[in-house]
Amino acid sequence: VYVELICLVVVMAVMIVWSIFLKAPLEEPANPTDSPNPSKAPWYFLGLQEILVYYDPWMAGVVLPSLIIVGLMAIPYIDTNPKGNGYFTFKERRYEITIFLVGFLVLWCILIVLGTFLRGPNWNFFGPYEYWDPNKLVPLVNVDLSELIWVKLMGMPLPQLWIIRELPGIVALVVLYMGLLPPILAKTVLRRFYEKMGIVRYLIGVNLALIMLALPIKMYLRWIFNLKYIVNIPEASFNI
Repeated sequence: VYVELICLVVVMAVMIVWSIFLKAPLEEPANPTDSPNPSKAPWYFLGLQEILVYYDPWMAGVVLPSLIIVGLMAIPYIDTNPKGNGYFTFKERRYEITIFLVGFLVLWCILIVLGTFLRGPNWNFFGPYEYWDPNKLVPLVNVDLSELIWVKLMGMPLPQLWIIRELPGIVALVVLYMGLLPPILAKTVLRRFYEKMGIVRYLIGVNLALIMLALPIKMYLRWIFNLKYIVNIPEASFNI
């Protein structure tokens, strides 16, 4: 009880000090003839707006939020505690609490911070003390995985048939990431989790976690390798 009380007092003190020193002035009424640059969503939706940089709107605005809701609904059915109610310590819920903290603090909160403080005019990325220049030009050098493999690495033109063209991305995403990685984790670092949950609940939980981790992986691939899409099938309007 005392630990929760101390945390409550500390968080309240931090929020009070933050609200005193952080400027949050009221702006002029909305003007439909003068759109701000950049046009930002409310802060609690900036995470979704930041995801739009790395995924198509159907993925960032429909699929991923739906999976978040489904994942939250599935937690009580995936993690059934035989000891009964009230056992919510980190020792009893090591994997579950870790996944929640990674998903909420590391992903969602960081995306909100990025969208709030580091996205400037034209939704360009600016450093903490960099001037928000509305005339900043960012070269568009992003490439798809298929182009990276076929054209840049193998020196061949892109195949016309989409199944062959996107075969590297399909193998990397479906076969390796979603297919082989769960059983490998079940035999290594997640062995206790697998033994505790069983195969069905383990696969559901791990696949949801892998989908969640796909976002930071996609972000790093974009930042480091300028990778735009792992699988790009414009014939079916399907891009990941």
